[in-house]
Amino acid sequence: MTQPGPLSGITVIDLTRVLAGPYCTLQLAELGARVIKVETPGRGDDARHYGPFVNGKSAYFISINRGKESIALNLKEDGGRAVFEQLLQTADVIVENFRPGTMEKLGYGWETLHERYPRLIYAAASGYGHTGPHAQRPSYDMVVQAMGGIMSITGQPDAPPTRVGMSIGDIAAGLFTAIGVNAALYDRAMTGEARKIDIGMLDCQMSLVENAIVRYSATGQIPGPLGAKHPSITPFQVFSTRDNYLIIAAGNDNLYRQMCQVLDRPDLAEDPDYATNDLRNRNAAALEAEIEAVLKTKDTADWLTVFDAAGVPASAINDVAQVMAHPQAGPRNMIVDVDDPTAGKLKVAGNPIKVSGYADPDRRDTAPDLDADREKILKELAG
Repeated sequence: MTQPGPLSGITVIDLTRVLAGPYCTLQLAELGARVIKVETPGRGDDARHYGPFVNGKSAYFISINRGKESIALNLKEDGGRAVFEQLLQTADVIVENFRPGTMEKLGYGWETLHERYPRLIYAAASGYGHTGPHAQRPSYDMVVQAMGGIMSITGQPDAPPTRVGMSIGDIAAGLFTAIGVNAALYDRAMTGEARKIDIGMLDCQMSLVENAIVRYSATGQIPGPLGAKHPSITPFQVFSTRDNYLIIAAGNDNLYRQMCQVLDRPDLAEDPDYATNDLRNRNAAALEAEIEAVLKTKDTADWLTVFDAAGVPASAINDVAQVMAHPQAGPRNMIVDVDDPTAGKLKVAGNPIKVSGYADPDRRDTAPDLDADREKILKELAG
């Protein structure tokens, strides 16, 4: 059942698999679009075979493909192609994440589809986009994390390269594709024209390293990993406490002075070496030692109480269980239930996009079994 939202009435034909494309269409489904997942007969999306499994069903697949419909079609056979082309006649968007050229080989490239279905928006997410010397290369999340620079600024100094702890290469591409689809829907409403959206995972990584690029451009110095420190703001990092760790993000001079009051170190606020953020950056090592010496006198929980009371941004470093139990998660409906007939009740992340006038229920429909919606979809097409 499609969830009501600002994209209600929009139909998306989803040819994607694994993560980048399915994450895009998940966001569109969360915003109310009807997403019809077209899968390979017999096997379906590769992610159906990724663990963890609950009663033989992939929880991974459920988390990314909840709220969608599934029909299995062989696009190399006449029968599958006929059904697929019927679907395109009334669809608003098609999303695919094949290697460039695959859709053209099937006879469904942008030029062909645009001529036959002039209102159909075409969104493609691939490793490197549809142009440039790398366009035909295969890619995965970790490859673009390495190639796009994000791994070079992640981790501890003088330590082996570290992957970002989630699939930022795939997730970023999925989000940018969803942004492109929404922009194209608005553009079509204004101009009547449908557009092609071409998203490269590497491009997205380059966009996400943001100030690292301008820092190198401005200074000529190649950014490297700083552990849990901000490259341009001090103090904005992890500190040791008596029992654990604590993040303090004193992002401006006023917050820095408030932090000094909480630490009962007004001298640090008055010290000319720390009077501005630029000076604090230059003298970061000495300042860190002064702050940490005080923080090690109490436990993290004690410090959080006084920092919160003073309005200084601070946090413990929560594990996933603590995040799910966080007092902010419930009121924001960020952990929702999926009831699956095979896997049972699972908890998944909710929708961070809250839109007034549309309900944000505390449960979601599960992901479809392969080809589960064939009968319903064929009946609609016949009608």
